[in-house]
Amino acid sequence: MPQITIRNAHINYEILGNSGPWVALSPGGRRPLEGVKHLAERVAAKGYRVLIFDRRNCGASDVVFEGTPDAPTEYEIWAEDLYAMLKHFNATPAWVGGGSSGCRMSMLLAMKHPDAVKGLLLWRVTGGEFAAKRLANQYYFQFIKAAKEGGMAAVCASEHFAERVQQRAVNRDAILKMDVSRFIASFEKWAQGFLDDAGKPVIGATEAQLNALKIPTLVVPGNDKTHDRAIGTRAQKCIPNSELYVLFPKDEDIDIVPPKEWEFKDDELAGVFDSFIRRHSA
Repeated sequence: MPQITIRNAHINYEILGNSGPWVALSPGGRRPLEGVKHLAERVAAKGYRVLIFDRRNCGASDVVFEGTPDAPTEYEIWAEDLYAMLKHFNATPAWVGGGSSGCRMSMLLAMKHPDAVKGLLLWRVTGGEFAAKRLANQYYFQFIKAAKEGGMAAVCASEHFAERVQQRAVNRDAILKMDVSRFIASFEKWAQGFLDDAGKPVIGATEAQLNALKIPTLVVPGNDKTHDRAIGTRAQKCIPNSELYVLFPKDEDIDIVPPKEWEFKDDELAGVFDSFIRRHSA
């Protein structure tokens, strides 16, 4: 699989399709690009070039535990990396989308670099106190606890980062060389960002920021306690030029519906994306 150096980091990526409008899709959580490849293949088959990639701290890309002045949080880092990749491939403006964390990254990219985004494809939108607390723990607090108890060796041995070392061996040294106190401070800052967003319409954007998104936007709400349908519906109402498509009519009373269950709907979702893009490209 090809790799590219973006903003001083090794990024693993794949482009599906040989011609047509550019689309960039990202999975939720810190899942690797395989988490969205099944859907990306179906979108590409409809006549698009689809960029998928392992974000930093995901898949076979570099592990990076600190932000930069232009991208202090993890989601801003991911958004800036995607912006640089789209520019590198001469792919702007592109249709950009993602589920859950990929959704937050896509919205942030559109807010920071509106010139790069032709429209948004958002699914499994996150928001509210439950999601903010759960995700802050999933992404950050569990690793802060490991670092406090066992240093960076314990972080390296955690399930998620052990996989990052297995997929890219140099990540082991990058993790072990990181100063524990700096790591904890960085992850505490990133976690606080989630907690601070608990009262916003969605994690990652205020109502005013959603109101300011003027590009065509498709919102597909989630169906669990982390991706409450009402959150997606509210986000769609805040975005002026947006449409709502309900893929699952009822929420399930569980923390998170396994992503594999959504994969069964990829054919339908790819068709909805294609129809939406074609209507707004006419």
